[in-house]
Amino acid sequence: MGGLQSGGGTSAVAASAHAGCERFRLTDPFITGKTRKALAAYIGHPDTSAGIPEARWMRAMTFETLVHSERFVTELLTKTVGQLGLPRPEAVRRRNCHGAIDTTAKEITQAHLKANFSGEATMLTALAVPYLKLEDVADATAIQPDFAIVCPRLAADGRSVGSWLIMGDAKDYERVRARIDDARMLKGFLQVALGAESAAAWSKLPDGMQVHRYGALAVPRNAFLQPEAVVELLDDHRDEVRTRADERLAVKSELGDSEPAEDKLGTYVARLEATFDPHSCVTCNLFSCCREELRAAHDPLALLTEIGVDRLIRPAVVGLVSGTGQIGEVPSSTVAQITATVTGLPQWTGRLRTDPCGLPGTINLVLVKSDAAALGVHGVALQRVGADGPEPWVRRTFPEPQSPFTRRATMRLLGSAIRELHEAGLGPVHLVVPDRPTADLLATAADSLAGVELSRLRWQHDLDSGRPALTFDGEPATLPDPLNTDERVGVSFLLEEDRARAMSLRTPIVDLRSVLASHVVPGGPAVDAGRLDYLVTWAEATDPLDHRKVSDDIAERPETPGARLSNSASDAIHRAFRQETNLTAYDAFVQDALDYRMEALGRALAVLDRLDSSRLRRVHRVLEGDAQEVWGRRLALQASDLVRFSRTYPNWRNIQVVMLDADRKCFDQLTCLADASAARDKATDAGVRELALATVIDLDPVRLDVRSRRLVDGSRVVALHINGRSLVEGPSATITIQKGSFKLGQLPVATLRGVSGVDGLLWEPTVVPSLAVGDELVLADTAWFGKPLRSGHEIAVSRPSLDNQSAPKNTCTAATYASDPEGHRWCCRPHTVAEAEWSDRLAQRRERGELNPEVWPPLVDEERFDVGPGADAPEPPLAPAPDSLTIDDLD
Repeated sequence: MGGLQSGGGTSAVAASAHAGCERFRLTDPFITGKTRKALAAYIGHPDTSAGIPEARWMRAMTFETLVHSERFVTELLTKTVGQLGLPRPEAVRRRNCHGAIDTTAKEITQAHLKANFSGEATMLTALAVPYLKLEDVADATAIQPDFAIVCPRLAADGRSVGSWLIMGDAKDYERVRARIDDARMLKGFLQVALGAESAAAWSKLPDGMQVHRYGALAVPRNAFLQPEAVVELLDDHRDEVRTRADERLAVKSELGDSEPAEDKLGTYVARLEATFDPHSCVTCNLFSCCREELRAAHDPLALLTEIGVDRLIRPAVVGLVSGTGQIGEVPSSTVAQITATVTGLPQWTGRLRTDPCGLPGTINLVLVKSDAAALGVHGVALQRVGADGPEPWVRRTFPEPQSPFTRRATMRLLGSAIRELHEAGLGPVHLVVPDRPTADLLATAADSLAGVELSRLRWQHDLDSGRPALTFDGEPATLPDPLNTDERVGVSFLLEEDRARAMSLRTPIVDLRSVLASHVVPGGPAVDAGRLDYLVTWAEATDPLDHRKVSDDIAERPETPGARLSNSASDAIHRAFRQETNLTAYDAFVQDALDYRMEALGRALAVLDRLDSSRLRRVHRVLEGDAQEVWGRRLALQASDLVRFSRTYPNWRNIQVVMLDADRKCFDQLTCLADASAARDKATDAGVRELALATVIDLDPVRLDVRSRRLVDGSRVVALHINGRSLVEGPSATITIQKGSFKLGQLPVATLRGVSGVDGLLWEPTVVPSLAVGDELVLADTAWFGKPLRSGHEIAVSRPSLDNQSAPKNTCTAATYASDPEGHRWCCRPHTVAEAEWSDRLAQRRERGELNPEVWPPLVDEERFDVGPGADAPEPPLAPAPDSLTIDDLD
C-alpha cells in the first residue's frame, strides 16, 4: 500500500459529519489516492462550496501558534493535568517534534524519562504519529496532533511507575454567547481520540508509558484567542475512530492496491450510494457532484431528495411532484415548499403580521463580520425608524476589525440610537437584523465588553483598597477605560436580549429572515431559505421561477445578506486589509458589502409592508414594552444589567423557569389564535392535547365530526379557525388588554354534546359563525385558556408575569439599596457594590492560597471574561488552506 494518504486526524472529524453517507466514506483519500477536492475536479464537478476563507485559515494558524507558545504552555499543561486529578509536576518543559515521526519518538522517550525520574511534565508540540494500523507502511502519511502532554504516573503509594501520555489538539472554535456548541466539541475530541488510538498502537511508545483515557482540547477562552484546556473521556470516541479506521482498511484490502484505477474513478464514484442532504452536504467537496446527479435524474423522489425533504416523508408527498396530487398527513410547510418548487411561485401562509419591523422605535442594523477573528467587524450600518419614518443610514468601517475599540464603537453607535429613541418616547425598541448570526455576534461582543467592565470595577476596588489588581490567574491586570453612557446602553440592551432569548414572546432583537419566512415559503432546498436574499427573491416573484437557477444565482453572488462573508468577498477584503497601503480598496470592499446587506434588508421590509397586520400585533408590542420597562430600571440603577443568561445566579434562574413556562404557554396560545397553519399542524399532532380538527357535518343544529380522543362529549371548546381563516382577526371579534390577561370576545364557544343515535357531536355556540357542511375547524379546549368566562363567548390569554424578584421594582431608586442592603440585595444592588464584595472575597481566598497559581489543582475560570489581548502571536503568511481540508475540519 505505497503512497497512502491516511487523511490524518482530520479524516476522523470529517467522517463524523458525513458518517451516514457511503459515497463520502468510500471516497476517502486513503482509498482513492486523491483528496476529495481533487477527485471532484477530476470527475467534472469541481467543488465550489466547501472551501476555507484565507482569513479563517489564518485565524486557525494563529491559534495553533498561541497554543505552542511559551506564554501558554504552562497554563495549558497544568490545567490539563490538574483537571485529570494528577499530581502537580515538579517542573514544566516544552519540546517541538517538528512534524517528524522519528523526532516525535525521540522526544516522547526523553519526556518519559523526565516524568519517571524527575517528576517533570512535558508538552510536546507538532507531533507526527503513524496512522492507526499503518505503522509498517513506510510512505503512509502520519497524523499530526497539535500537542500532547507527558507527565508522571504514580502508584497508590506515591512511587513513580511510568508516565501518562495525554493526547491533545487545538481548535479555534468560536464562542457564540460565551459557549461552544456540543457538536463542534464532539468533532474536536474525535480528532483527539484518533491521536490517542494511534499512539496507543505505536510500537515506539516507551515501556511504562500509557495513553490516558482522557484527552485535552485547546479552545479559545475569549475573544483574544487565549487558549484553555477542556478534557473529556475518550473511550467512546476511540471506539468510533477505530471502527472507521477498520472500515477503511477493509475496503482498501478488498479493492487492492491498484484499485480504483484513476481512469475508472468516475464509474467508481457513481456506483456509491450518496445520502444527500442539502443542509449538511454543502461542506463536502462532492456536494456539486451529488447534486448534479439528482438534478439529472428527472425522478420525483430525486427532486424531493434534492430540496431536502425528509426521507420518511417523501413517499407521502411524491404525488405533488408526479402530478397525482395524492398526499398523506404531512406538515403544511413541507407541502408549501414542494408546491413552490413545482409551480415556481412562492406560497404565502396567509398569516397576518405581528412583528414590529418598520414601526417607529425600531433600528435596522447590518454588519460585515471578519473571518480573521471571532468578534471581528469590518463595518456596520444602522438606520433608526422615527415617528416620521426611516432616517438615513449611518455607516462605519473599521480599519482594525479585531480591536476592542471597534467593538466599543459599534456599541456606542447602537447605544446612541437606542437612547435617542427613548428620549423621543418611541418604545419599545427593537433591533432588526438580517439573520441570527448578526444577533449572535452583537450579543457576544456585548458580553465581552461587559466582562471587561465588571473586571474593571473589581480591579478598581482592589486599587482603592490598596491591593494590586490581579486577574483570575493571579497575573497583573491592566485597568481598561470605563464604558461611556452610550456604550453602556448598547451593551446592556444586547445582554437583555441574551437573557430574554429563551423567552418566546420577547423580541429585543428581531431576525428579519425568520419573520419573512413565517409569511412566505419559497421553493428549492429549505436550507437556501436561510439566506434573506433568497427568500426575498421568491417573495417578490410574480412569474414562475426555476428554483435551481435561483439557488445557483444566489450561491454564486460575491455578497451575502447576513453577517458572514462569502469566501470570495472574505478573501478580497482580507487581502486588501493585509496591504496597509491599500486601505482605500479595503474601505470600498466593505462599503460594497454593506450596500448589499442594506438593499436586501430594505427589500425584505418592502415585502412585509405589503402584508396586512394582525389585530394581535398590539398585544405583542405591549408585552415587549412591559419587559423593557424592567430593563430600563436595571440600566438606570446599573443593577445586574451586565449579566448574560449563563451568569444569572441560581435564585434568578429558578425564577426564570416559572416565567419561561408562562411565556411559552402565552406564545403558543397567541400563535394558534393568529396562525392557521401553525394551529392546524398542532391539531394534527398526536402529542398535543389542547387542539383538534373538526369537520362540519350538519348545520341545524351544528354537528361536528371531531378528530380527537380528548375533545369529546362534555368538552367545552372554542373555534379558532374556519377553513384557514382566523376568527380572532374578524371584524366582530373583540380584544381587550387587561392588567393580567388579554380578553378575546365574540368567539364561538360551546360544549360538545353527544346525541344518542346521531353521528358527530352537537355544538351550539352563543356566537354562531358562518358555516357550511364540509368546513374544517380548528378547535381548542377552553380549559387551556383558564376558567370559563360567564359571557359564554370569551376566552382569556394570561399575560406572563414580569420579573419582580430578581429585578429592580418600580419603587426602587438610586438610594434604595444603600438604605436597606439586605432587603434589596436581589433586586437593585448596583454592579459597583456586587463587584466590590466579590473583589474582597477573592482577596481573602488569595491570601489563604486558594486561588491560582498557588492552588492545586488549578481553578478554571468559568466566567471567561476578556481581560486583555495577552501575548501577541506572529501573523502567519498569507496562504490558502490545503486542498485536503474543508470548513468541517475547522468548524
